[in-house]
Amino acid sequence: MFAEAQSPTHITASELDAYLERGWFRMGQTIFTTQFIHFKSTMYNTIWLRVDLSNYTADNTQVKLFKRNAKFTTHIRPATITPEKENLYSRYRASVAFQPSESLQHLLYGHSEEISVFNTYEVAVYHVGRLIAIGYFDLGETAAEGIVSVYDPDYKKYSLGKYLIYKKMEYCKALGMHFYYPGYFVPGYSFFDYKLSIATDSLSFFKLSSKQWVSIQLFDEAQTPLALMKQKLQEVKTNLDYLQLPTQLVNYEFFDANLIPDLRTADLFDYPVFLYASAIEENGIYPIIVFDVYESRYTLLACMGVWQPQSNNTDPAFFSECILKVLQPIYTTISASEIAIALLTMTTK
Repeated sequence: MFAEAQSPTHITASELDAYLERGWFRMGQTIFTTQFIHFKSTMYNTIWLRVDLSNYTADNTQVKLFKRNAKFTTHIRPATITPEKENLYSRYRASVAFQPSESLQHLLYGHSEEISVFNTYEVAVYHVGRLIAIGYFDLGETAAEGIVSVYDPDYKKYSLGKYLIYKKMEYCKALGMHFYYPGYFVPGYSFFDYKLSIATDSLSFFKLSSKQWVSIQLFDEAQTPLALMKQKLQEVKTNLDYLQLPTQLVNYEFFDANLIPDLRTADLFDYPVFLYASAIEENGIYPIIVFDVYESRYTLLACMGVWQPQSNNTDPAFFSECILKVLQPIYTTISASEIAIALLTMTTK
């Protein structure tokens, strides 16, 4: 599955390490993974990152930031939420172009009442007694994950977001931690690119196809899961165009439905893009072709709609008619021409 979430009632330090190793991350009081995201009707990959602290030494950016911000006072301690911190978060939230969580309380604890299954610490930065930045991170046994870093917009020129990340990494390295996980970046969506300039010599990304951590120096946007899926499915569409079977290559609006608490056990279809022929949809059954980046294979699936939204995405590049569930695989192959013929055969039955 590409999108999964769990809500553990207890998680040990070593269990958190294992989740992070597999490309999972913390959200509220849940732990989740997703490989895709969409902003403003565009689908993107989420590429998970980690820093090898055992190989990391302070880079030039860290040295310059620490020197520049030496006038600030920094405290690292177990995490708390106070009105002062919520006020800072509100100011930060109003200054950014995207829509973050409604509050620190919701971001860290979701709907619980400050009862956390995670061992969360904070980095608080003060200037003459004024709180100007706050960052939260979770400690595992040999790894840590950075949750959020926020700062007072009046102090934007001090790069406090990066400064907080470096402070977290410095603290974790001093504890003997092996890895620091800063979350994901999104190729083609520049807001997250700042993570790529931190600890570049020790930075790696989670390669989905092999489920391995690979040096960021080897990252190739053309080989991301979404790019490969689109490329391979376009090859099938070209074959089907030649066979005169009209098909649509679409983004799937509900690719992350498995993250919704009430739907987590439903095992829903979660591919971000797929190819289908709406002309042969019968009895609510959708014949859908996907490309599996794990196995490098095409599969023709019989899917059904299990829920219809009150309104659809009007963008024709998105399929939003219903949430889909796989009934059964019909045919699988490594060949674009063979999977095209398999779909065409369904139209002649």
